Amino acid sequence: MMDTPSFTVSRGQKLRSKGLPMHTHREGQLTFAASGVVQIHTKEGRWLAPPLLAVWVPPGVEHMAEVLRDAELRIVHCQAEAVASIRPSLAADRAFAVRVTPLFAALLEAAFVSGVPQSKIDLLVQLMLHELAETVDAPTFLPMPSSAVALRVAELAIDDPRGRFDLHDLATQAATSERTASRLFPAETGLTFKGWRQRARIVHAIDRLGSGLPIARVASACGFSSTAAFSAAFRQVTRMSPTEFVRG
Repeated sequence: MMDTPSFTVSRGQKLRSKGLPMHTHREGQLTFAASGVVQIHTKEGRWLAPPLLAVWVPPGVEHMAEVLRDAELRIVHCQAEAVASIRPSLAADRAFAVRVTPLFAALLEAAFVSGVPQSKIDLLVQLMLHELAETVDAPTFLPMPSSAVALRVAELAIDDPRGRFDLHDLATQAATSERTASRLFPAETGLTFKGWRQRARIVHAIDRLGSGLPIARVASACGFSSTAAFSAAFRQVTRMSPTEFVRG
């Protein structure tokens, strides 16, 4: 019987919906959208991954991929033993976002050339593992609350990107109190509800900008009173303007 390769690569051509439900596997997984946008869910939260970011999920971490728009995925699977021998720290139990540098993009492109031999894939992926560096406070990461009560409030807020309902309204809809929600969000996400909701709106805006919508239209769709107000909030979360993001 042939040994299982340490590293495998696979394409997802123009996927249009959720893939497998929440699941785990022994391999570490690197997911990159060559086009479109994919969102990776874990118990910690959600990573929106436009083409400038990839998401690393360590072996054994429960996760799910959700395609928000037609996406052509590049998926790299790495056996746990190989990951532990090359980058022991990556065997930790936490997913993170990876900025796709020019070198990283070149390694990905080379690994997915049709007919590339397994020996070359092994070398390319080993280099990728060395290049994996967490994007600190990735602007497209939305931490999700762990309690059922706060999670209901969070989901209601995500479904209201224009911010029509305040925390009192959302808490009432979620069958809890404003005081309880205000206490749970910092404890479970590290952000106040106001800060969390701002990030949720900007993550939604990033998805809209990635689809090619004009900045002014995205600002309006996300409930901002003006393009200037949207730009200020966008910069606060991402440390760049919407124009810089679109150009990047």
